[in-house]
Amino acid sequence: MDMKLLIFLIILVAANQLTAGERTEHQQLALDIFKELIETDTTHSTGDTGIAAQKMADRLLAARFPAEDVKVIINAPGKGNLVARFRSPAPVRKPVLLLAHLDVVEANPEDWGFDPFTFREEQGHFYGRGTLDDKDEAAIHIANFIWMKRQGYSPDRDIIVALTADEEGGPDNGVQYLLAEHRELVDAAFVINEGGGGSISEGRHVTNRAQTAEKVYQSYTLEVTNPGGHSSRPRTDNAIYQLAQALIRIENYRFPLGLNKTTRAMFRAAACTMTSDAAAMVPGLLQTPPIEKSVAFLERDHGALFRTTCVATEVEAGHAENALPQRAKATVNCRILPGIPPVEVFNTLVSIVLDEGVKITPIGEATASKPSPLKEEILAPIRQISESMWPGVVVLPSMSTGATDGLYFRNAGIPVYGVSGIFHVVGENRAHGRGERILQDSFFDGLEFLHRLTRAYSSPLDDAAQGLKF
Repeated sequence: MDMKLLIFLIILVAANQLTAGERTEHQQLALDIFKELIETDTTHSTGDTGIAAQKMADRLLAARFPAEDVKVIINAPGKGNLVARFRSPAPVRKPVLLLAHLDVVEANPEDWGFDPFTFREEQGHFYGRGTLDDKDEAAIHIANFIWMKRQGYSPDRDIIVALTADEEGGPDNGVQYLLAEHRELVDAAFVINEGGGGSISEGRHVTNRAQTAEKVYQSYTLEVTNPGGHSSRPRTDNAIYQLAQALIRIENYRFPLGLNKTTRAMFRAAACTMTSDAAAMVPGLLQTPPIEKSVAFLERDHGALFRTTCVATEVEAGHAENALPQRAKATVNCRILPGIPPVEVFNTLVSIVLDEGVKITPIGEATASKPSPLKEEILAPIRQISESMWPGVVVLPSMSTGATDGLYFRNAGIPVYGVSGIFHVVGENRAHGRGERILQDSFFDGLEFLHRLTRAYSSPLDDAAQGLKF
C-alpha cells in the first residue's frame, strides 16, 4: 500500500475515533437508540413495527417511566405503535405531542451494495434505511424523554410521544387507529411532526422549515379498452395512442395559481435566501393579481408550491408484441392545494382529457388537510432556538408538496407543525432512496434542537419560552 494513503487512512480512523470519543452521554444515548431502530426491520413486506415499538417501550421502562404511561398498541398483525407520556406533576395546559413513524419503505440490499438494515457510520454520515425517514426523529424523541427524566425535568404540561405504523402506506395506519380508538392517549394542544428540516448550502445553514400545511394526495387511473386485433392490421383507435394523447393533455395543462397564508409567508421570508433575480420576482408573485412575469420565473423551481400538480407515474398496456392492445392503463398522481375540493380536480381532468373513451377513476378517497394556523407562540421558539444554534438562519413557514400523518391530526382539529432542526445539503436528500443517510452533525443538532424546543413548549421557565403561553 502507498505510504501516503496509509497515513491518510490512519488519520481518518483516528479522527473518527476522536469524534466518537467526544460525544456526550446524551448524544451516545440517542445514537444507541438510533442504531437499534435502524437494525429493526419495519418494512411492510418482512418487518414488524410492533417489535420496534416494544424495544422503545423497554428503554422507557428501564428509565423508570411508569408502566401505565408506556403503551404498545397493536392495531394489526405486524403493525404496532408506541404511545408514551412524560407526566407533569401539575399540568396547567393541554399536552404537546411529538410524532414520528416507525415504518420504512422497502430497501433492496443488491441496490445498496450493503445491508440497508445494518447501521453504518462512515465519512461523516449515518447510513441505513430510515436514517432520514423517520427513525432519526423517533430515536431523538425517545432519547430526549430519557434524558429529561434523568435531569429531573418537571414540565408544566404532559408531553406525549407517539411512534406509529403505516405512515408510508398500507391499510393499517397507526395515527388513524389511535385517533379513532384511543383519542384520549394522543389528544393534544398541537403536534410536532416530521415534514420540516433545514437546508445547507456551501457549508452554511440557510433555512429551517416549519411545515404548517401540506398538499392533498389523490391518484387516479386512466383506462382505455379496445377489441384489439392482429398487429399486422393496425386500427385507427389504438388504445395505447388514445391513452398517450390523454396523458399529454394532462402534461400540458397548468392548474390555476393559488397561494395561502403559509406559502405567502414562506415566499416573503425566503426572498432573502434567493438569488437577486428570484428575490426581485417575489413581490410580483404576491400581488393580487400576480404579475405573470414573476409567476413564470418562479415557477421553474417553485411551481409545485403554488399550483395543484398531476403527473403520470405508472403505465401498463398490451398483452403480446404481435397483437393490438386491448387495454391501456395509467396512474396519474395529483398533489392538490389545500382548500381545493378533490372533486374539482377530477372534473378538471375529465375536461382536459375530453375523451369519453378514457375512463378516469379516483383511487381511494382523498383526505383533506386544513393548514395549521401561523401562531406566534409556536413559531417564536423555533426562531429563537434556530438563531441561537445557527446565527442568521431563516425560519420558513412551509407547505409540504408530499403528505404526512399530520393530515389526520389536522382533520381531528389538532394543529400540526413539522419541524426537526435536522439539516440536509441542498440536493443531497436520499429519503426513500438508495444509500439513505443523514449527516452525523445534523442528527446531533436535531437532538439538541428538539430537546430545547420540547422544553420551550412545556416550561415557561425555559429561556426560549419566556413570555410565551400555549
